[in-house]
Amino acid sequence: MSQGTLTDSYGRVHRDLRISVTDRCNFRCTYCMPAEGMDWHPRSELLTFEELRRVAGTFVERYGFDSIRLTGGEPTVRHRLPVLVEQLAPLGADLSLTTNGSTLTAQAAELRAAGLGRINVSLDSLRPERFAALTRRDEL
Repeated sequence: MSQGTLTDSYGRVHRDLRISVTDRCNFRCTYCMPAEGMDWHPRSELLTFEELRRVAGTFVERYGFDSIRLTGGEPTVRHRLPVLVEQLAPLGADLSLTTNGSTLTAQAAELRAAGLGRINVSLDSLRPERFAALTRRDEL
């Protein structure tokens, strides 16, 4: 049962939690990161799955958040992501993932089985040359 709400200075009640599970990405989109020379956080500095579950649980239980969106970087490059989804699913919030979609063929079924309810795919262009120019990857 929630104990209160999280309200901003304009009186808007927030109920959506966005969790960046990694700073890493398998693309190098021009609007997001440089082509090279990125300083990554050491993996030891990333929150563990248990820490992420506790943070999410606090927002769901204490503040009534009803939506959790997993993002990154590219969240599907986080090792064992379905395990995190499985740990978050019992919180009862709408659980979604924002992804570039490059690994969905390999991961979608496992993520769904773990409790993921929705996937948002960021697709910058359906034109291969434009997609490659934006993402610096020829993976459309």
